[in-house]
Parts: sequence; structure tokens; C-alpha cells
Amino acid sequence: MDTNGHEHVIEVTDLRRVYGGGFEAVSGITFSVRRGEIFALLGTNGAGKTSTVELLEGLAAPAGGRVRVLGHDPYTDRALVRPRTGVMLQEGGFPSELTVAETARMWAGCVSGARPPAEILALVGLESKAGIRVKQLSGGQRRRLDLALALLGDPEVLFLDEPTTGLDAEGRRETWELVSALRDGGTTVLLTTHYLEEAENLADRLAIMHAGRIATTGTPAEVTAAEPSRISFELPEGYFVGDLPPLGELGVSGHETDGRTVRLRTHELQRTATGLLMWAAQVRVELRRLDVRSASLEEAFLAIAKNVSAQQAMGMTAKEYAA
Repeated sequence: MDTNGHEHVIEVTDLRRVYGGGFEAVSGITFSVRRGEIFALLGTNGAGKTSTVELLEGLAAPAGGRVRVLGHDPYTDRALVRPRTGVMLQEGGFPSELTVAETARMWAGCVSGARPPAEILALVGLESKAGIRVKQLSGGQRRRLDLALALLGDPEVLFLDEPTTGLDAEGRRETWELVSALRDGGTTVLLTTHYLEEAENLADRLAIMHAGRIATTGTPAEVTAAEPSRISFELPEGYFVGDLPPLGELGVSGHETDGRTVRLRTHELQRTATGLLMWAAQVRVELRRLDVRSASLEEAFLAIAKNVSAQQAMGMTAKEYAA
């Protein structure tokens, strides 16, 4: 339980995973996921996301630390955990000659308390493809089939590894709506994705991994709040940056100019935008090409990756120098 009385159905403490040759893919990470929330695990390629999720799914034992899913060790207590979880891997390996309906029925035979296959296929929009062979499905349709099979057991905890890869914009939105509905129904979802917009739209909380460690965690709003918002505009003819109100008084933390274009950075977007527009009204000028936008998760993600990489490079340089 956390301080607000929410039950943690996934608990990870100082988790490590080491591959042959001594490569440490996961380097002592700690996080938890509450019942009935969507938690996104983000990171660049090689950050350790998939290695972490495989430990949560019970596919391997950790090299160190502790992981609990629904109160059990998912590796040693697999028989207790697996029937209560659903797993959607990055790529499913289905018999290509079976039809969609046959594949769902076959999978249902391996799941405790499986929901009717036809019901699940309808849920993911594949009811019209029930008689089609798997090999004839598009990439996006195969991802929908992956999701359908993960949902057959009506899981309490759902692991989604890149669930919308290969889907078009409409399919992606429909999947988001389905995952949100599952969360609203009490299902706990752990999601990995390369689509930052997906995490921003779906996740209640998220963690960003880099080089096997968690660089930051929090709600999408909390993570993006660390990065400044931006305002850009074109200075009116005859005006210069020095003619603007003192930028510090507007809450501006930094600025650049490119010809007559001015770009401001601020952590107080409303204050800065209000002061700038009041000045424009007072001097009776128009701020052309005005663009006001909050920081995005993508900007926060890239800034974290850049900062951590720079810190690691400095650390390596110091070690080499000391040697």
C-alpha cells in the first residue's frame, strides 16, 4: 500500500538483470504500479525496458533485487501469477495456416477461465476477419490479434510491449480507447512504447529508463514540467528585443533570436504570455507568427537522454583521466 491506501500490484526493488559476459541491462531500478492504473515504461533502444518487463512476466530470474506481481514472485510462483496476467509481446508467433478464429480457440484452450473467443475478437475489431488465415493479416491486424489473445483470460494485470506498432492512426486511437476502458474497469496495465504521444495520452504515471537505470518517474505532467514552455514570435518593424519588457520580470528563463524571430523559454507560461500580450496591446503592435506551447513529453524525454549521456561521457572522461 502507498500513503494514499492504493494497493501496489507490481513492486520492483533494486532490480538487476545481467546477461552473459557480465553486461548489466538493468542496474538496480525501483518502482511500483498501483491497482487500476496505466504505467508506461519508456526509454531509448537498449535502455533496458524489455529486459525489465521479461522479469516482471516471470520469463527469467533477476540477478539481484526483488520483484512482486500480485504479491508473488513471478518467476518462482509462476503458477500463481500467470493465470492472472495477460502478455502482449512485441511480436507473436502464430501458426500462419490457422484462421483468426482457430488461433483464438486454440489459445483459449490454454487459458484458465477464458472469455468466448468471438467476444474478444469483436472487442479488438477482428470479428470480420475470423475466417481469414493469420498469414493473410496485415501487420496492424496481427497486433490486434496479439492484443485479443492477451485479453482472453480477463487478466488483472496486462503487460503491453509496443502494442500499437504497425497500426494506422485510427487503429492506434481505437487501441488507446480500449486500453483506457480496461483500466477504468480495474485492470492494471504496464505499457512499453516508442510512441511518446501514446504514453502522454494513456499513462497515469511513467518512468523513463536510460542505460539500465530510471532517470525520472512521475505523471506525464510532472515529467514534462521539468522542461520549459516556449513562446516564439516575430518582432514588429522598428522594434528590438531591448524594447520588450524586462524578460526576467516576464518569467523568461532564456531566449534566442533569429533575425526578427524571438524565442522565449519559460517555466511560467501564463505569466510570460500575459505580460507579452499586454505589452503588445499597450504599444499597439501585432506579434506575427505567434506560437505558444507547453513542453511536450518528447522534449522531456530527449532532454533526459541528452543529459544522462553527457553525464556518463563526463564520468568516463574523468575515469580515463584518473587512469
